[in-house]
Amino acid sequence: MSLQPSAISHVEGRGLPLRGDDIDTDRIMPARFLVAVSFEGLDRHLFEDDRAADPGHAFNTPRYAGASILIVNANFGCGSSREHAPQGLVRFGIRAVIGESFSDIFQGNASMLGLPCFMADRDAVDRLQTLVESTPAVAINADIASGEITAGSLRLAATLPPAVRDGFLSGQWNPTAMLLARFDEVRAVADRLPYIRGF
Repeated sequence: MSLQPSAISHVEGRGLPLRGDDIDTDRIMPARFLVAVSFEGLDRHLFEDDRAADPGHAFNTPRYAGASILIVNANFGCGSSREHAPQGLVRFGIRAVIGESFSDIFQGNASMLGLPCFMADRDAVDRLQTLVESTPAVAINADIASGEITAGSLRLAATLPPAVRDGFLSGQWNPTAMLLARFDEVRAVADRLPYIRGF
């Protein structure tokens, strides 16, 4: 098995529309679940409080079961920098997020997990959410290089930050995998550092 990170050129799947601005990381992954020693099982607690308060919450809706592309509104992932929020989404099966805007820290944490966050204007996002609400089975394709989002006959323009886009396309989005792929070089540098030797 290669440790080299793999390139991500596009994401395909069905959509899960989650409406609302300023959905923060505490709503995505409530703080009481941050005490886990690993990220395993976090997917079970995504939006746990919101889902309990609203039986009609999108993550409770059976017709979106198996969806892998989350469609959100403005300032998604704001609040604290907890990595548990994108970890929970990835472990749930989300492979891309399309929204109006994202917290910079959330977007950075998501990118290092191979989860691209595409940005589109409010009207485009609304049209995509409306389409998925009426036709949950519609296939969505999100292209990393061009930013084009297609869903049935719908075509939307979206963007990724250039460095993030280039990292996905080159396979250099995962710094841990990049270090492991060249671990002999990492070890050689560590062996030369006086404050590392002896541990």
